[in-house]
Amino acid sequence: MSINTSEFGIFDNEKIELYTLTNSNGVELQITNYGATITTLKVPNSKGVVENIACGFDTLDGYFKKEYVENSPYFGGTIGRYCSQIKDSKFTLNGKEYNLAKNCGENNLHGGVTGFDKKIWKAEVVSDNAIKMSLYSKDLEEGFPGNVKVEVVFTLTNTNEVKIDYTATPDQDTPIALTNHTYFNLDAFSSTVEGFIARVNTAKRQAMDDTGTGTGEIVDVTGKSDDLTKGKKIGDVHAEMGDGFEHFYVFDNPKFELQEVANIKSEISGRSLSVLSTEPCMLLYTGKYTSDEIKRENGEQYGKYRGFCCETHRYQNGPNIENSPKSITKAGEEFKSTTIFKLGW
Repeated sequence: MSINTSEFGIFDNEKIELYTLTNSNGVELQITNYGATITTLKVPNSKGVVENIACGFDTLDGYFKKEYVENSPYFGGTIGRYCSQIKDSKFTLNGKEYNLAKNCGENNLHGGVTGFDKKIWKAEVVSDNAIKMSLYSKDLEEGFPGNVKVEVVFTLTNTNEVKIDYTATPDQDTPIALTNHTYFNLDAFSSTVEGFIARVNTAKRQAMDDTGTGTGEIVDVTGKSDDLTKGKKIGDVHAEMGDGFEHFYVFDNPKFELQEVANIKSEISGRSLSVLSTEPCMLLYTGKYTSDEIKRENGEQYGKYRGFCCETHRYQNGPNIENSPKSITKAGEEFKSTTIFKLGW
């Protein structure tokens, strides 16, 4: 195992670093402290050819290009203070209404205009295979109450796991839901994700209203086109639904224990991705809104259906949904969450 540090760019007159973690099997994970963002994930295929499978850029400048900023796909970022959409950019907590930044129509998306993915994090190498990113989110930042100390530890193991451990401690009751927004393509962007076989270990999902946010209703999809409990080819389901995935699947996990929630595999490259999480929800997103104009500096082509996300987190719109599990972290309590992306080939 090894970690290499290099300069990634300059932001707000501060030098931004890139950290490269490498394991004994040829897996390489690159993370920058701008947004605690995964920029690159290189993984062998079944023939031993190592290729990148994560949407991102080789320079910090890539995250500020016009076509990327205008489309805002959040490639690889750590999302917070509360990920996904909050209805009408407001919620009531302890009898007080809080108004948030509106950055998705009338709704608040992924923490607001300047969410955690657009912050400079303090980075610390904590071992030969782990990086800790730390952030201090101030009271009423983007409208959220309370000061919050946030830490995210990224670990690359020799069993080919990318392990992400989140902790956060607020000094007031506040909504917290953190996730990682990496887009994966198991065939190294040689094609879309529609040929992959996706299995999600639940037949329940959150219902969404016409603005794209959760209503509180949980829908049973057993036997429906978006029932992935037995595994289906993504393209076949796209055809049946007439659209791409933007599905918030819900899992039975009352004790927030680590469990496998999804598995996606490619028969072409032989690569697979198992997702394990302590979280009660996972957004499966197949990039239906991603702009085809976005490319990596080396020409690697991104765009519609060219990357999928498995965003594990609390319920979207959780602060406005009665009995939404652990959408509010109490003052002095510790928010904890773990997600593992286990790679195979």
